[in-house]
Amino acid sequence: MRRPSHALKQLAHRYRMNGGSCIVEGLVVADKRKKQGKEEKVVWREFGNDAAMERGKPDLPPNQQSIRVQPTRKGKGGKTVTIISGFQVRSETLKDLLKQLKNQCGTGGTVKDDTLEIQGDHAEKLVELLKQMGYQAKKSGG
Repeated sequence: MRRPSHALKQLAHRYRMNGGSCIVEGLVVADKRKKQGKEEKVVWREFGNDAAMERGKPDLPPNQQSIRVQPTRKGKGGKTVTIISGFQVRSETLKDLLKQLKNQCGTGGTVKDDTLEIQGDHAEKLVELLKQMGYQAKKSGG
């Protein structure tokens, strides 16, 4: 990331004092104000919003996706985690699906790199739930 010059910092300070944000020479100066009397911070990012730079992923219908459900203990401190992989959808869709599956299993979980991790060994139950939702789900491993 490119460091802003002193002149850019002064310009950003003037804009911040007026309560706005600005774009100067490819840098975005965003004003982040903390509530409850905390200090103000200025965030410097090159080329603006990161979400605008991401490539769009195809949001395939469930019947065209081949999903693998696998229980594992690797790298989890001996705890069993069920990993669901093979999704070809946007991250918002994955978060919604994760919420539904966590509620059905009664456990916690997270989204990591286009895979879902559900705490505990729920492979059989998750395969059934995914098939009911229209996914082509198979249990792999263990």
